[in-house]
Amino acid sequence: MNEYLIGAGGWAYFHIPGLNSLTAYARAFNFVEVNSTFYTVPWLDRVTRWRQTAPSNFRFAVRANRTITHTAKFEPTREAVATLGKMKQICNVLKADVLHLQSPPSLKLTRDKLDRFLKSAHSVDFGETELALETRGNQRSELAHDIAGTMKDNRVIHCVDISKGETPAYRSETLYTRLFGKGENNVYQPTDDELAEIDRKALNSGSGKVAMSFHFVRMYKDAARMKMYKQTGEFPKITGFTGADSLKSVLKEDAKFPSTKLELVQSQGWKLFDLSKDERVHARDYLEKLPEGTYENVDEVVHHLHVNLR
Repeated sequence: MNEYLIGAGGWAYFHIPGLNSLTAYARAFNFVEVNSTFYTVPWLDRVTRWRQTAPSNFRFAVRANRTITHTAKFEPTREAVATLGKMKQICNVLKADVLHLQSPPSLKLTRDKLDRFLKSAHSVDFGETELALETRGNQRSELAHDIAGTMKDNRVIHCVDISKGETPAYRSETLYTRLFGKGENNVYQPTDDELAEIDRKALNSGSGKVAMSFHFVRMYKDAARMKMYKQTGEFPKITGFTGADSLKSVLKEDAKFPSTKLELVQSQGWKLFDLSKDERVHARDYLEKLPEGTYENVDEVVHHLHVNLR
């Protein structure tokens, strides 16, 4: 594999005191998916500052504006084509590897619709920037029988979420994967085994380049865990503790009390803690062992689990 890019969906929430968010983010990762372009089209002078702020070897992907995908619904309207032109300018300034397009869940793309759209996209000429399409409104079986051939013939990357077991309908030189995980509304932390499986799937994809964009609720931390795994072969600890102390640390972040067992499982179960130096587990695995009842504080929760967490 020639390139392995690891990053997250934007840098706005990556905070280090005294540093611009993009400057700080680019010190931690080699790749970012610019999500803000989906909602608004930025001025080019702002985009130029992004490019100048990041190191020359830092890589960008750009999300296509929703005018194209959700308003025009992939029809080559005048506004959509004009917005495609603006996306081209942004990609050129950033030297973006990928322009990502996402169809809304309510839209089932057909061969005719995609053909019309790709003709307008090719008229814009994105140069070295590849198009990646995430088809949220088409089932995999429908994709294979209808538009997959059109996508492949036009060298469009089939964007999938390999953290959910999805695989591209065909191989591309670039594997572009957006990782949202198994939880509802991205609220999930992948275990070490799940991250290792994501890596295995990426390496076995047959693609020469991987671009991996994390979107879990703790996307920066999970992307950092993957990066450290790729660098060292080992996963870092979640906290500075193990066992009961680690679970206590995780619950103290934002658990509200008094709280029932069910409420704790629902609000805190998705989090990881360090069962031991080498093993991360979901809090749910242990919170579900609590006796039924209402708990007044973290110490009471940990007290009831002390036998399991020795």
